[in-house]
Amino acid sequence: MNIQTSYIISHLSKGMRLDGRKPDEHRKIEIEIGPIEQAEGSARVKLGGTEVIAGVKLEVKEPFSDTPNEGVLMVNTELSPVASPEFELGPPRETAIELARIVDRGIRESHCINTEKLCIKVGEKVWMVMVDIQPLSHEGNLIDASGIAAIAALMTAKMVKYDEAGDKVIYEKTDESVPLDDIPVPVTFGIIDGKLIVDPTLEEEESMDGRLTITTNEAGDVCAMQKGGACSLTFELIEQAAEMSIKKGKEIRELIRQSL
Repeated sequence: MNIQTSYIISHLSKGMRLDGRKPDEHRKIEIEIGPIEQAEGSARVKLGGTEVIAGVKLEVKEPFSDTPNEGVLMVNTELSPVASPEFELGPPRETAIELARIVDRGIRESHCINTEKLCIKVGEKVWMVMVDIQPLSHEGNLIDASGIAAIAALMTAKMVKYDEAGDKVIYEKTDESVPLDDIPVPVTFGIIDGKLIVDPTLEEEESMDGRLTITTNEAGDVCAMQKGGACSLTFELIEQAAEMSIKKGKEIRELIRQSL
């Protein structure tokens, strides 16, 4: 065990963290709506020193064969050296793929997007909703910052026009919003010495035994859960995390609404 981890554990034994927060506290969350004019919807989120921007674009594509009357969701993440020297240019690496999948799963499993309303012609043409996430600064917990930015961007996104005769999208925003039925919010916990901490910083991430992200919907139901790291989790720890995620999700959901 290194000195930093010992120091973090010592503080946690007293119910404290290095930055003065309690174990169940997020850092300050700031949400800016519409920073990318060219996107159908966008949002920038600051979570302490972590900053993420998300944009929504729409395209018309063929539906998947097993869901011929439903639109498609696609979440992409690019980790640039601009955000952290840990990130390298090139094809998406494991960290970027995992980040996109966790955000995607939270949105998809909450049934946040009413995909049937994105159908243009059954079996032939549907809208594809693409959410692109770009971290600008990485000081820990990219997952929550990205998830909040993604849902905030979706909530501001407007549909564009589609010329069926010419089979082309006219990128002119309409007054119609992307059809949403819910507001899923991820809450990520670091696990250190058998204790849960909400919204781990980069220092805390380097000392974590594991990570758990729980996404809840407006009804307070758990709709997605993702574990990272090699540590085992007891049922009691998962139950504790679920209860905290419901409470924190409600608080963050209100912040998102206030930003609109």
